Amino acid sequence: MINLLYPAIITPTLIFLFLLLGYIGVPLWAWSLYFATVLVASNAPLWIWILFGTVAIVLNIPFLRKTLITSPLIYGIKKFNILPKISDTERAAIEAGTVWVDGEFFSGKPNFQRMNSEPYPQVTPELQAFLDGPVEQVCRMASDWEIYRRKDLPPEVWDYLKQERFFGMMIPKEYGGLGFSNFAYSTVMTKLASRSFTHIATVGVTNSLGPAKLLLRYGTPEQKNYYLPRLARGEEIPCFALTEPNAGSDAASITSEGIVFKGEDGKLYLRLNWKKRYITLGAIATLLGLAFRLRDPENHLGKGENVGITCALIHTDTPGVVLNKRHDPMGVPFYNSPTEGHDVVVSIDQIIGGVEQAGQGWKMLMQTLAAGRGISFPASCTGVGKLVARVTGAHATVRQQFGLPIGRFEGIEEPLARIGGLTYLMEAARVYTCGAVDKGEQPAVISAIAKYNLTELSRKIINDGMDIVGGAGICRGPRNLLANIYTATPISITVEGANILTRTMMIFGQGAIRCHPFVYKEIAALNQSDVSAFDSAFWNHIGLMVRNGFRAFLLNISRGYLALSPVKGATARYYRKLEWASATFAFLTDLALFSFGGTLKRREKLTGRFADILSWMYLGTATLRRFEAEGCLPEDLPFVHWAMQYAFAQIQQGFEGIFSNMSMPVLAWWWRLNPIGILPSDQLGSEVAHSLQTPGQLRDRLTANIYIPAAVDEALGRLERAFLLSSQVEPILKSIKAASRVGKLPQQRPEKLVAAALEAGVISSEEAEIIREAESVRNDAIQVDAFTLEEYQLEGKRFFERTTRDRKEEMGDFVAVRE
Repeated sequence: MINLLYPAIITPTLIFLFLLLGYIGVPLWAWSLYFATVLVASNAPLWIWILFGTVAIVLNIPFLRKTLITSPLIYGIKKFNILPKISDTERAAIEAGTVWVDGEFFSGKPNFQRMNSEPYPQVTPELQAFLDGPVEQVCRMASDWEIYRRKDLPPEVWDYLKQERFFGMMIPKEYGGLGFSNFAYSTVMTKLASRSFTHIATVGVTNSLGPAKLLLRYGTPEQKNYYLPRLARGEEIPCFALTEPNAGSDAASITSEGIVFKGEDGKLYLRLNWKKRYITLGAIATLLGLAFRLRDPENHLGKGENVGITCALIHTDTPGVVLNKRHDPMGVPFYNSPTEGHDVVVSIDQIIGGVEQAGQGWKMLMQTLAAGRGISFPASCTGVGKLVARVTGAHATVRQQFGLPIGRFEGIEEPLARIGGLTYLMEAARVYTCGAVDKGEQPAVISAIAKYNLTELSRKIINDGMDIVGGAGICRGPRNLLANIYTATPISITVEGANILTRTMMIFGQGAIRCHPFVYKEIAALNQSDVSAFDSAFWNHIGLMVRNGFRAFLLNISRGYLALSPVKGATARYYRKLEWASATFAFLTDLALFSFGGTLKRREKLTGRFADILSWMYLGTATLRRFEAEGCLPEDLPFVHWAMQYAFAQIQQGFEGIFSNMSMPVLAWWWRLNPIGILPSDQLGSEVAHSLQTPGQLRDRLTANIYIPAAVDEALGRLERAFLLSSQVEPILKSIKAASRVGKLPQQRPEKLVAAALEAGVISSEEAEIIREAESVRNDAIQVDAFTLEEYQLEGKRFFERTTRDRKEEMGDFVAVRE
């Protein structure tokens, strides 16, 4: 009897132990003991014991493992060029910045306790005073429509921006700036974005990637003391010239050149020639930061002839600097310009950081971008999201069709839900990322995730917003709140790393090497032929992959319930699902790395799907962090649920695409049968949409710190007043409808029964007056702009005259060149 029961007991025990060891991720010696136990239990023959013992001894004794397995493996990798080739520019990008919570997702077992303890900054009294004071005032000084008509900010706005140190927000107080944190700067940009894209383009360059940032980090004491106070006061208007016609993100293709030479006075100088484009503030800049390839034919600097990419400061009044034209980016009237330099001679001291930083330009730019990319445009796009949420929620309440506010129709509720849910998520990602940078992190991959995803989500939000407001969104004029940001949206998609490139190469391509626990160590060890270092990294990598394979399988079949959540309550399930997603993502990442080797970076469709999964894990984590940081408010749960369910639906789509295109049809079928997420339900979407159409703290917190004019002759001020009055009269109109249903009043629209309702005593005279006022204000708010033929043609004539003048100038230049 005991002999019969023995297999029935020992086999399930061994299977359970097998799964447990795999899920935990035990070291190699523990696996060796386990398999020895299996052999004992199965009465294995001697030859199997000999084979097992040989393999176990080789694997567990480092000297034998390195000699018999690791060294031949290194030889094979090098011989067959399996190692991906990494150029100097790629290496600088990969090494730029730091690994932050992005490394948790590549581990397959995120530490959510650590991730929830990361800073989530709040608005300080000092920052709130600046938002309510100078930022409010600069928004009040000129409407977006006025800026578009002028094709520039009014002179008084320029003066005010300089006076209040808007151009020196990130410059420390010791140099005359405001000394703001990244979060404070981001919050200001969010509010400015809700007023005009021209504001953020103008203010953003002076505070993000430009001379000030580079000087703060790399400048010599003399350069800092001279330039930073002038930049903070707006005495110098900066720009930075990087992009060329044939060199955008590919810095290796830069043709702008600087040559070191010795002048007659015995001092060293640079002779510079360049041709750049897409340079914001270029046409009006007084101080130009320039990236160029430095050559030193006579080796004056002691760094060889080809020194490398270098950054220098050029005063734009220097002979040979050409800044006499501007681009027209989507009609948005911020200064964006080409620039050229012809035999421009400057002192060698104009190199940012001095001679020591000669040749370090690309590294300097990558390290600066590692943090900066995650600040400016995410802030701007969050401001757009908040504005659209505010506008569409009000418009859906004020605008009526068939006797009902259009927000009552499910066709409108659907895009409203997307606007509300994504706006909540974007604000979470903005603040969470700023907290990391202010802590001292330089999260290059996270910054790329923030830039790519928030600009793309902003595009979705503004598209939905335009659909909701309909004809009022396409008729331009002072009443139109969305058309200009709609036309400006492609700008943020394009700059600071075009989104296609950012998704396919930066997020996953850089992340898989930089953020993975072992890949970069393996590459470094291979390049240095360090057998011991490679042995340690490689076999730990194999162990990690095995563990994540077990975890991915068990978390999948348990739908994440084997994972532990750091919190209890309504959001606990999302932490468990994130752990499920991370384990699967990490395992598939290793599978792809081992399967495709160095060719993986060319499989951009595949790496793009990996990037999507990584992005949405981060955005989901940021959403949960926001909910915790803000006190787990129950009224926020519809937004949290919507955002998280949407995030997991995107993760699901990414996994399905990977399985289908890595020839894993069975897994693709299983994931469709057992999805990690589906899109939010219609009921949940209705709750989010209703919140946008309901006055109160929830709507105000969702759209906090944007510009909402108090003046009712302003488009948003007018709409807000109509919204509040429409909400106020809704219960009164319901009482009139109720009277109509019981036959006390005729069966007509409530607005037409005000007099009858007043006479019948259904409503009071005060209520009747409120209805009349609300109807008048509502009718005014839904009007669109119209111009006389003379007004419209005058504007067209001005445009024609400008265009003709520009063409004549271009033809004059062309003729001069030919002659």
